[in-house]
Amino acid sequence: MPEPHTLEPATIIVRTLGLQAYEPIWQAMLDFTEQRNPDTHDEIWLLEHHPVFTLGRNGKKEHILSTSDIPVIPIDRGGQVTYHGPGQLIAYLLIDIKRQGMGVRHLVSQIEQSIIDTLAEYDLQASARREAPGVYINEAKIAALGLRIKKGCSFHGLSLNLNMDLSPFKQINPCGYKNLEVVQLCDYIEKVNPQLLQQQLTFHLARNLGHSAPEKTLVWKEGL
Repeated sequence: MPEPHTLEPATIIVRTLGLQAYEPIWQAMLDFTEQRNPDTHDEIWLLEHHPVFTLGRNGKKEHILSTSDIPVIPIDRGGQVTYHGPGQLIAYLLIDIKRQGMGVRHLVSQIEQSIIDTLAEYDLQASARREAPGVYINEAKIAALGLRIKKGCSFHGLSLNLNMDLSPFKQINPCGYKNLEVVQLCDYIEKVNPQLLQQQLTFHLARNLGHSAPEKTLVWKEGL
């Protein structure tokens, strides 16, 4: 993992958090966003979640097709219902978009482009859809997005399927779309290295969010 360096104004702090329960991390994002000020460094949190369905602010419960022991948590991001579980890379983006003069649509586009750029490193051609945020390979969804903006700052973020049990997606209409096929990186490449994926995705996120030299911008830390 890259070595930390002296903090500079353009620094993005990248926190690796491992496998986490959903609700404490959600609360930590809220607390961070409430307490930050114009000089607070942006952060990216990289983690996995224990199995959980999350239902966005406008989420319709009819998109939950069956119940199980996996909890359903109504939350404050946009979008419908999705699933998180081990083997899925989560990147929460705590970005002061007001400070960067960035609109929400531009932020979404740059997040999607970062995922597309990451997948291109594995010779995979992926694309985004303006009417259905996320990233797709052919017609199948490999990454989902959901954001909340508060005080001009974003939280929540993206999920990229790496090597996970996809069966819980059959209990929902993913992101509100019936019969949407969900895929993951291990469907296309022989071996998935989650640590390398973290570094590749974070590099592309920093670059697409306007940092011309991500290797000098990113400061890696473990834990909150």
